[in-house]
Amino acid sequence: MLKLVNVKTFYGNIQALKGIDLEVSEGEIITLIGSNGAGKTTTLMSISGITPPGSGEIYFMGQPIHHMSADKIVSLGISQVPEGRHIFPQLSVMENLHMGAFLRTDKNRIAEDIEYVFGLFPILTERRHQAGGTLSGGEQQMLAISRALMARPRLLLLDEPSLGLAPKVVHLIFSIIKKINSEQKTTIFLVEQNANLALQSAHRGYVMENGKIVLEDDADRLLSNEAVKKAYLGL
Repeated sequence: MLKLVNVKTFYGNIQALKGIDLEVSEGEIITLIGSNGAGKTTTLMSISGITPPGSGEIYFMGQPIHHMSADKIVSLGISQVPEGRHIFPQLSVMENLHMGAFLRTDKNRIAEDIEYVFGLFPILTERRHQAGGTLSGGEQQMLAISRALMARPRLLLLDEPSLGLAPKVVHLIFSIIKKINSEQKTTIFLVEQNANLALQSAHRGYVMENGKIVLEDDADRLLSNEAVKKAYLGL
């Protein structure tokens, strides 16, 4: 579904990605783990067109997307839930959800999808007329995921969904991520600092250090890898 070939991304003169190669197959949950500043968020921003790569190639469903604008990439079926959520704080929950569906042409199915995300996160039903900025951190993360789902993505990019959330909310979010993958057949590319939870939820994983992929394997093998346990799992 997704393929990155020798992707190099820069912020001015600083090279954040130093030749990334990775693949995501349809139906998978893939996780990318690594320390702060390793290049994980930049990888997602390069895929979604927010920070286009300086060189290299990115393919989605066999189509090159590395020179496409971010809105065009969304229209192809890729949605990103950014780190820090970035919902529209002045808009209501319902208005945020409709913004997620902005590029859709099947307007008759939007109400159906709103009911689906309310089923995933019932608390949002109660908050539907509340301004997004007045929600708790956990509720804002639920809204950010729901807003991304309203675009009906084939590939969902999640950037640090557990960041700043209470453990109970984190486990709820990850159970919903797995549910979206199994029920909606949505492919998920997950960037997460909670390496233990990410690898428990994923099919395969990549480990990134200093802008490079240094390891890739099935998620259960990475969980038992001594180097990964020592560096990222605190074991």
